[in-house]
Amino acid sequence: MNLRDLAYLVALADCGHFGRAAERCHVSQPTLSAQIRKLEAFLGIALFERTSRQVALTPAGRVVVARARRVLEQADALVAEARGLGEPLAGPLALGVIPTLAPYLLPSLMPALAAAHPRLEPIVHEDLTGPLLVLLRERKLDACLVALPVEEPDLTALPLFEEAFLLAAAEDDPLAAANPAPLAGLGGDRLLLLTDGHCLREQALAACRLGGAAAPALGDFRATSLETLRQLAIAGRGHTLLPALACQRPTPGLALRPLSPPASRTIGLVHRGSAPRAGELTLLAATIRGALPPGVTAIT
Repeated sequence: MNLRDLAYLVALADCGHFGRAAERCHVSQPTLSAQIRKLEAFLGIALFERTSRQVALTPAGRVVVARARRVLEQADALVAEARGLGEPLAGPLALGVIPTLAPYLLPSLMPALAAAHPRLEPIVHEDLTGPLLVLLRERKLDACLVALPVEEPDLTALPLFEEAFLLAAAEDDPLAAANPAPLAGLGGDRLLLLTDGHCLREQALAACRLGGAAAPALGDFRATSLETLRQLAIAGRGHTLLPALACQRPTPGLALRPLSPPASRTIGLVHRGSAPRAGELTLLAATIRGALPPGVTAIT
């Protein structure tokens, strides 16, 4: 029995399916199945009940999987502690970032990390919040930069900064005539939103409710990126809310206005509560706060 076998075991317990577990572990399904059977033979107990439709843990399997998770966490902790004895924040660190933040924060953050921690090797994964949190729980990521709150009991959130929302509209849009723009004027069929799954979509809708705006009519335009929203607004198809970091450079034809009352989002660094590098991630959070571009307010 080795750590690889325990990783296969935990993956199968999480996925409940040999094919998906094998894909997660980057091995063939026959290889994973064979190793699970060898592990069961070695332990002398059945860990899984197999049917034609599903794979479920036996009572003994639940006990073994719980211990296997702790063993894998302790193995990660050993590696992290050994690395930390030489230098904190050194070696590979897998960091998830949401797409409404990555293009605007990473260009200033990456050089700052290189200067502060030259032996750190960031591995950046850009995706929506939901998939990032799944990867975090699967220990494929060390931490994520996402919008808060993330109310999950097994995860720890370190608030980093507050980022205001701005109205983005064509220069002749009636809302752009006011400075600041009234939040109550948003909503209806003129509000441009990102597609389902983007946390910014829900934040924009929450801001509309906060300002007493009419319920938005979800029309035909549901963009997958802030750049698409920006171009649709310039074309006069409606108006939208953009986070401050996405508004650092003026765009011809686009009016940007602060909101009244103000609306914002909180960005944080989220990691597993049991993460062996928790101390290093606190240091990482402090480094990020000290390297923020203009337009946001650090949370200390």
